[in-house]
Amino acid sequence: MSVEKGARVRRRRRHHGTTPRTARLFGSLLLVMAAGAFTLGASPAPGTAAAPVPLDRVIPAPASVVPGGSPYRITEDTRIRVDGSREARRAGEYLADVLRPSTGYPLPVTEHGRSGIRLRLAGGPYGAEGYRLDSGRSGVTLTAAAPAGLFHGVQTLRQLLPAAVEKDSVQPGPWPVAGGTIEDTPRYGWRGAMLDVSRHFFSVDEVKRYIDQLALYKLNTLHLHLSDDQGWRIAIDSWPRLATYGGSSEVGGGPGGHYTKADYREIVRYAASRHLEVVPEIDMPGHTNAALASYADLNCDGVAPPLYTGTAVGFSSLCVGKEITYDFVDDVVREIAALTPGRYLHIGGDEAHSTPHDDFVRFMERVQPVVAKYGKTVIGWHQLAGANPAKGALAQYWGLDRTGGAEKELVAEAARNGTGLVLSPADRAYLDMKYDKDTPLGLSWAGYVEVRRSYDWDPGAYLPGVPASAVRGVEAPLWTETLSDSGQLEYMAFPRLPGIAELGWSPAATHDWEDYRVRLAAQGPRWDALGMDYHRSPQVPWS
Repeated sequence: MSVEKGARVRRRRRHHGTTPRTARLFGSLLLVMAAGAFTLGASPAPGTAAAPVPLDRVIPAPASVVPGGSPYRITEDTRIRVDGSREARRAGEYLADVLRPSTGYPLPVTEHGRSGIRLRLAGGPYGAEGYRLDSGRSGVTLTAAAPAGLFHGVQTLRQLLPAAVEKDSVQPGPWPVAGGTIEDTPRYGWRGAMLDVSRHFFSVDEVKRYIDQLALYKLNTLHLHLSDDQGWRIAIDSWPRLATYGGSSEVGGGPGGHYTKADYREIVRYAASRHLEVVPEIDMPGHTNAALASYADLNCDGVAPPLYTGTAVGFSSLCVGKEITYDFVDDVVREIAALTPGRYLHIGGDEAHSTPHDDFVRFMERVQPVVAKYGKTVIGWHQLAGANPAKGALAQYWGLDRTGGAEKELVAEAARNGTGLVLSPADRAYLDMKYDKDTPLGLSWAGYVEVRRSYDWDPGAYLPGVPASAVRGVEAPLWTETLSDSGQLEYMAFPRLPGIAELGWSPAATHDWEDYRVRLAAQGPRWDALGMDYHRSPQVPWS
């Protein structure tokens, strides 16, 4: 089994207080009997007609949709036609890998033939990630100017097929694609998700599974939070105890773990195959107990603290006044930068409560040039705005709607002076916040964040005094103090993550909660087919 195919292996669903599967199926059967119609996105019985998924029912909402004409139907004779480029062939093989298990069709990827599904790279107003989809009786054509655009177009095509197309066993079909044209480009260039692998460690395969889920909704950035008080998760040759000792713990006292350099390269490679850029984060000068426990010399008093398995924050700090601190930073940044082909390296900077402000500023003034020396652009949490951000740096805002007036103004001033912003407001975009008081997982320090609250805001107008041009995009962080396996990640991420993805991709004019909640409900059968867990929010009219 290939690595890519292995990532599609289904898992048993976990139900954290959700309706049992048998009850849902029985309820759906009653609805079908009462209405005499099939649920949107579900596969009909063999031999019956299937209404195609309308072109405007996908997530994220496309920039332009013109429905019309006859649908195309995928059959055993369908071919996936590609131009002569290696990139188009890769996208074609990916599409075939998605479709073959459920359709049972051979779907050869070929440069020959006249009908079927065509993938082509060509000129046009599509940018680095946009695409055009044309569908009619004779076939479906995806056109893009760059490989990422073809890949994103494939994700749209997946959602235009019945949800059963995601299953890993042969389904009855049929497999229609609605007729018409979609032209689509993203609103923002940064559409991300952060996965905290420090509070609890997640294996390479678990990270790959999450990557596949991000790719379905056209996210293009995976921010990996690789170090914190509870664990250091990446091997550093020049400081080996960071991983072997600092990585041996996690919240609650579990065994922890770390990625070898080969592991990390595999994550980066796999993400790139789904057109996601990995942004590694080494949080500093706070959130550093795992490093301080690994090397006594990094502490001002020369005494290493014990490993930490709790969830409190703000108590640790690198010793700003010691030169060995900057030797440490230089080595870590150099080794991680060498492993990371992406443009950015995240240096954290949040909740450094044990670092005096002047020391924090001095530390950031020493560290930011190190990142640049090794060819990367700095991104930090929004506290970086109070420490003279480097030219071209990005600040990731995670504050709350209801607090932080002075802090928000500091961020706005930095934005007016040229610092780009990635928006991750905790009471909107933090996927680890509980949905409501009965949610069995997650935290609630930022309040309860139901699906509508997570979706119903405009990044371009969110922070007062910030020019819209300063907003580079959005990101949905998933912190893992209470999460320890893939099912729990999925339960907290879905159904909120697709909403953040839509805020990052779709034009502001398409933003409408009442329309979105219906489109979101249609994703439920797809997640079932993929073997995913998710929260059945009462705000969404699930089928």
